[in-house]
Amino acid sequence: MDTKERKFIVKIAKLYYLEGWTQNQIAKKVGLSRPIISKALKQAREKNIVEIYIKDETALTVELEMKLEKRYGLKEVLIIAGKKGNKEKTQSQLGKAAANYLSKRLDEVKTVGISWGKSMQAMVEAFPHMEKNHIHIIPLIGGMGQSFIHYHSNHLTFELAQKLNTRSSYLYAPAVAETTEFKKEIVASKDVAEVLDEGKKVDIAVVGVGHPIIQATMKEMGYLNEYDIQTLQETEAVGDINSNFYNAAGELIKHSLNDRQIGLCLEDLKNIPEVITIVQGAHKVESLRVALEAGILTTLVMDDQTAELLLENGS
Repeated sequence: MDTKERKFIVKIAKLYYLEGWTQNQIAKKVGLSRPIISKALKQAREKNIVEIYIKDETALTVELEMKLEKRYGLKEVLIIAGKKGNKEKTQSQLGKAAANYLSKRLDEVKTVGISWGKSMQAMVEAFPHMEKNHIHIIPLIGGMGQSFIHYHSNHLTFELAQKLNTRSSYLYAPAVAETTEFKKEIVASKDVAEVLDEGKKVDIAVVGVGHPIIQATMKEMGYLNEYDIQTLQETEAVGDINSNFYNAAGELIKHSLNDRQIGLCLEDLKNIPEVITIVQGAHKVESLRVALEAGILTTLVMDDQTAELLLENGS
């Protein structure tokens, strides 16, 4: 490119990017066709005469979203700028982001399934009051007991239904039965069987992704004891979704917890059109990566730090 040509391109670029002229206006001014002006602007970018930056705090999160959507073939990725060192505030922000996303999807669907846990509770708490009485809310796992009731699936489905002025089902079962025999009796019940069947047919499911050992909510709630944690380590569990524990291949491990879980299994979730997860934390990155590669999830709501670690982990 000689000096004359470069000077021409710089002139076109200044009029377009700095003065705000349209390509048609520039073409009339210099007496050339609009395609020539368009070509000059393209050359300005290719020759680094012009460099375009998006000066906005959301630019990084948008870039991360696009990278993750492309890498894992996801329907949607929503990333928020997390509050460093403040897990509770970040959890609240993620809940609001998930609530906002789901609320915009409700006109297109009829049934929504809800799992259990802190991230589910944050989303339901942030959900706006709306008139959506065509929606039916269904628990994807059992949830009974007196402790940590605000994390239970039945409580969350009821709360969400109240906000939407609609109805919800109730799964008369714990998340994990005391014995496999007791589970068989429960799932044989007509009421329980019908709700589990409803759950398999939902249009959208919202679930959490957990690490079986590190910062495990199930341990906090008393579902896991020290023996469970030890045996989960021995069987090389890397994560859990809807209280289904899986290994690095994304397959259910052989463990009594999986045998006693009352709710949708991983294969059930794979058959649901959209499965949203809300996740944060470095300790969940491997659990999340495996779930994504196994094709269990379609939509992510997460913070930027976890997203960056996920991209590094999967590279």
